[in-house]
Amino acid sequence: MFISPAYAQAAGGGGGDPFMTFLPIILIFVVFYFLLIRPQQKKVKQHRAMVSALRRGDKVVTAGGLIATVTKIISDTEAQIELAEGVRVRVVRHTISEVLSRTEAAPRGDGDASPANDAGPGKPKSLLDSLLGGFGGGKRGNKP
Repeated sequence: MFISPAYAQAAGGGGGDPFMTFLPIILIFVVFYFLLIRPQQKKVKQHRAMVSALRRGDKVVTAGGLIATVTKIISDTEAQIELAEGVRVRVVRHTISEVLSRTEAAPRGDGDASPANDAGPGKPKSLLDSLLGGFGGGKRGNKP
C-alpha cells in the first residue's frame, strides 16, 4: 500500500537542455509568423500601394460596399467620391477596399480636362438636370 522507498528515492531524469524545452514553443511562433503574420503584412502593403495610387476617375468599392467614382484627391488621407450623379462624399482613403477600374493618366498641361470633370454630350450638366432626368433638350426619354 505504501510506495516502496527505493522507487520514491529514484532520481528523476536530468533537467535536460533548456533550449530543447523551449524548442516546441519557438517552432509554433515561427509557424504562426509564416502562416499568419507575414501574409497579413503583405496584404497591408498592397493596400497602401493601391490607396496611394488612387486617381480621379477611378471606380472604387468602399469598405461599406458602395461603388463610387473618385472625383478628387483631397489629401494623403482623404478623397472625394461620387456615389451617384451629384452625390459627392468625402471619405478616408483607407476605407477604399478595392479599385474596380483605373483611369489612364491624363497628359500634363490639360488642367481640368479629365474624365471626372467632362460631362460629355447628352449627359446632365447640373444637379437639377439629373434630378429631372434631363428633361428640356437632353437625350433621355426622347425616342426616335
